[in-house]
Amino acid sequence: MSGSCAVGSALDFTLLVPPVLSRSAVLRDEPLRNDTARQIEGWPQARLVVVDARGRTPVDWDGGPSDATWDAVTGGGARLHTRPTTGDVPSEGAVLLGEGDGVAYWGVRGEPDPDAGEDPSRWLDLRMAGAALDSLGAGLLTTAVAVLNWHDAAHFCARDGSPMHPRQAGWHRHCEANGHEEYPRTDPAVICLVHDGADRVLLARQPSWPEGRYSVLAGFVEAGESLEACVLREIHEEVGATVRSVRYLGSQAWPFPRSLMVGFHAEADPDVPLVPADGEIAEAMWVRRAELRAALEHGDWAADGQQGARPLLLPGRVSIARSMLESWAALD
Repeated sequence: MSGSCAVGSALDFTLLVPPVLSRSAVLRDEPLRNDTARQIEGWPQARLVVVDARGRTPVDWDGGPSDATWDAVTGGGARLHTRPTTGDVPSEGAVLLGEGDGVAYWGVRGEPDPDAGEDPSRWLDLRMAGAALDSLGAGLLTTAVAVLNWHDAAHFCARDGSPMHPRQAGWHRHCEANGHEEYPRTDPAVICLVHDGADRVLLARQPSWPEGRYSVLAGFVEAGESLEACVLREIHEEVGATVRSVRYLGSQAWPFPRSLMVGFHAEADPDVPLVPADGEIAEAMWVRRAELRAALEHGDWAADGQQGARPLLLPGRVSIARSMLESWAALD
């Protein structure tokens, strides 16, 4: 869900722009996944998105990362550096990511190739380059990381323990003992911007984060639980607040390793004392819109290299949390 919300109330705001990793210009051509002849025919003209075990891929910049002018819709001057295919048929382990401008893209595991002049320092992951990629690159890399991560963890059948082998251009795995099929896993998680219905937003810090780094609250959906019920449970568990008026904002994939972040906003009473969950939340506090706007003007987490000089560090642009905070901060 997206739309302009320069003027409005905290109870009805929407995201100004789609979350960064929900941008995609990739056509997911499901019939092509089952059309082996067409896959082979198009293989010589296809391109490879090569991803290493740490989720990094080569990225080309217009100028350089520090020179990129970021735009919330189109990205910031970064493009995936893809490789040409080799051989006559799709390579073993390749995953058909989809098509863009008539070109088929496949995701594969790989490392920098010194013989091809590839510079390892230009290999970046989604956290580093996701916000700057154009919509084609963002869609391709997010999908490649998600599906390749699943393959790495799905070598054996969850039912009978027998080896599993990829089929359907990498979009399902088939066990050799009993023919069971498994498909790429996605674990839903909610992320919720809690506000007071007026001028304050609730932020929290995890124990592993440095002093001053805050974000909105999030948590995984449990079996048999609705998204809305998860919002109520997670907020109460993490900070002791009871929320109401839970409303959907948007979603984006977060393949670390296989999450789908589903964004909401909800209202809570700022006069009720916060009770951070021991071991999960180090600090929680209410922040006024003016303070949030000032923090957003500083850019991403530690973007200026001066963490200690700033009392409030916010998530980077690649996170849906940033889209949620920017949209709420834009309200009059």
